[in-house]
Amino acid sequence: VFEFLDEEEMQDESKFTKKLYKEKVKGDIEFENVVFQYDNNPKPTIQNFSAKAKAGQKIAIVGPTGAGKTTLVNLLMKFYDINSGDIKIDGVSTKELTRENIHDLFTMVLQDTWLFDGTIKENISYGSLNATDEEIKQAAKMAYAHEFIERLPEGYNTYIKNQNMLSPGEIQLINIARVMLTKPPILILDEATSNIDIVTENKISNAFNNLIKNSTSFIIAHRLSTIKNADKIIFIENGNIIEEGTHEQLLAKKGKYYSMYETGTVSYTHLRAHETR
Repeated sequence: VFEFLDEEEMQDESKFTKKLYKEKVKGDIEFENVVFQYDNNPKPTIQNFSAKAKAGQKIAIVGPTGAGKTTLVNLLMKFYDINSGDIKIDGVSTKELTRENIHDLFTMVLQDTWLFDGTIKENISYGSLNATDEEIKQAAKMAYAHEFIERLPEGYNTYIKNQNMLSPGEIQLINIARVMLTKPPILILDEATSNIDIVTENKISNAFNNLIKNSTSFIIAHRLSTIKNADKIIFIENGNIIEEGTHEQLLAKKGKYYSMYETGTVSYTHLRAHETR
C-alpha cells in the first residue's frame, strides 16, 4: 500500500491538443532509438530500439523470455513513458497524444483472459456498444465461439457471474469475438491463443487473417501459426533487434531465429505441421 502511495502521479495530459481518430488512422508505426529502463532495473530493458511497421503489416515479435517483447507493446500503448527516443503513430509522436486517445486506436488480446459481470452478449459488445445482435453473433461465429454459446442455458443472454462458469479456452474465444467486433486499426496479440487447443487455433488463425487485412498487427507468440506468415519477424534479445526478416529469410540465415525454430522454442512441431498442410 505504501509503495502504491509513494508512486509519482501520472503526467497531466490536459495540454495535449493533437488527436488521432480511429476511423482515419492508417496504422503506420515507427520506433526511433527507443530506450526504456524500469525503475528497479539496473540496466535498460529496451536499448536504442528502432523498427517500422507499415499500415496493414503483420509484425511478429519473438525472442527468449525477458527479451523485452511485452515491454515494447506496453511502451506502444503508453502504459510507460520512454526514457529517450520516440514512438510515432502515423507520424505523430505518442508524447503528444493522450493515453486515452492511444488506447482508442488499439485492441489487445492477451494471454490472461477475463470476462466482466454481465451477459455473454454484453461481454462481446463491450467495445462496440451499438452493435446489433446479428453483428455480435457474426463476430462469435468468426471466433468459433457461437457453437458453445448456443449450448449455454440462455445462449447469448447467459449471465456470467464468475469466470469459473466457462473454461479458459471458452473465455478466450469470447475475448477474441470482442476483437472481431471492434475492427481495430491496430491490433496486438500477446500469446492470444495459449489457452486454446491447436485445432481451434488453426481455425481462428484464418479468422484473424480476415480480421487484420486492413489492420497493423503486432503478434507476440510461440504457438501462433501466423508467425510463419508475418510480413516481418523481429527477433529481439536484451531489448535489441538481433535479426529481422520473413520466416524464410531468417531460417536461411541460420542464426538466432533458426536455433529457436530447430529447438522447438518457437513451436517447431506446430509450425512444421502447418508447413506439411
